[in-house]
Amino acid sequence: MSDYVIALDQGTTSTRAIIFDHSGSIVSTGQLEHEQIFPRAGWVEHDPIEIWNNTREVIGQALSKANITRHDIKAVGITNQRETAVVWDKTTGQPVYNAIVWQDTRTQSIVDRLAKDGGVERYKSIVGLPLATYFSGTKIVWILENVEGAREKAEAGDLLFGTTDSWVLWNLTGGVEGGVHVTDVTNASRTLFMDLETLTWRDDILADFGVPKSMLPEIKSSSEVYGTVSASSLLREVPIAGILGDQQAATFGQAAFDAGESKNTYGTGNFLIFNTGEEIVRSENGLLTTVGYKLGDQPTHYALEGSIAVTGSLIQWLRDNLGIIDSAPEVETLANTVEDNGGVYFVPAFSGLFAPYWRSDARGALVGMTRYVNKGHIARAALEATAFQTREVLDAVNADSGVDLTELKVDGGMTANDALMQFQADILNVPVIRPVVAETTALGAAYAAGLAVGFWETLDDLRANWQESKRWEPNLDVIERERTLRLWKKAVTKTFDWVDGDVN
Repeated sequence: MSDYVIALDQGTTSTRAIIFDHSGSIVSTGQLEHEQIFPRAGWVEHDPIEIWNNTREVIGQALSKANITRHDIKAVGITNQRETAVVWDKTTGQPVYNAIVWQDTRTQSIVDRLAKDGGVERYKSIVGLPLATYFSGTKIVWILENVEGAREKAEAGDLLFGTTDSWVLWNLTGGVEGGVHVTDVTNASRTLFMDLETLTWRDDILADFGVPKSMLPEIKSSSEVYGTVSASSLLREVPIAGILGDQQAATFGQAAFDAGESKNTYGTGNFLIFNTGEEIVRSENGLLTTVGYKLGDQPTHYALEGSIAVTGSLIQWLRDNLGIIDSAPEVETLANTVEDNGGVYFVPAFSGLFAPYWRSDARGALVGMTRYVNKGHIARAALEATAFQTREVLDAVNADSGVDLTELKVDGGMTANDALMQFQADILNVPVIRPVVAETTALGAAYAAGLAVGFWETLDDLRANWQESKRWEPNLDVIERERTLRLWKKAVTKTFDWVDGDVN
């Protein structure tokens, strides 16, 4: 009997292969970063070929470290950066352009054009999303309109679109030699093209965007066998049986399966997901309505999501662009050299502001500066920005759901930062809880794949695997909490209306 499930986690900054055992514990990991390409202000790209090559290599790393072979792997699960768009030629297997990353803002003119008839919420009642540069639909349009020959090839049926789950799956299952072109409902719900109720592509919306339906992958559930790995891979003949977009995967990995349960992931950006069960809840407070998961032919579970564009990537910016730290973990040490933020607030609207504001005209601002301020205060303000943004999203969740959260489950790389997690508990005034296995994104993909092939039998099996690792209790005076929140909200307003006709 096979003893393990492998998850392929194709993220914004790296690709990982993580092998899990039946208890949900990590057996081994392979990981490679890929280049972040910034052709001009507001543009963010990845090389899809580099991502695919890295995927193959990290599989080998993980198998080698665990000293196992494909015969020990029961299934493959895939999780991915959700809105990043890849368009490729199905006859050659070559991308026609770099992947356009979810953070990219170049498509604002396309958003504006589509919003002239009905505003940015033109399709929100159908797809759960406002028109925004964040989602993959406008990225496809940009490629069709700006890459020479792309429109003609698409109309001829020669081009395929996918988020990176589809790109990895297509290549894993053979590529030009019979590759499977599908995605799951969670990723499809991030395109602007999928009807939340029918879980199908909307022909009328595709016509408005000018995107040929032949480009799009078939929509499947999050947990079923899509195909088997091709003979050219170390995992040949192993079934690929689970796909979840990264934030939905993290929610699944946190065993937040039922209505009212939630999680917050601290990664490149922050993403809070609140499970609304089988009910589609339309947000009145700037949140997204999205698919949480769908297991085979079982009912679809929906969610409200608060998406924050810049959190962990702000720490990377301090490291790579300013050079005030040499590695991301050093930000905590630097922040701890001061007692407070010194009156400084850092609003990292590098890609505009996502939830709950949805202000594409915003840009980053560092406010409250005096001669007293040093790099320790800036480091602390950068960490606090993550917690403040999460508080605003959580307030929106509470307003939409009508139920105040009593605790927050957290995961992702930034949860290793004790200073941030303590401030998060303080500013939320609820306990913050981290599980033993913090790699919940990959774990969720493994769970979805394992359920499909019987490696795990029921959701109760997965609930039994969840264990608490650490808890942070709130410890901040209410007057101080409200004072800092007031100043944060004031700082946010300073970022509005920055972009005009002459400023990107």
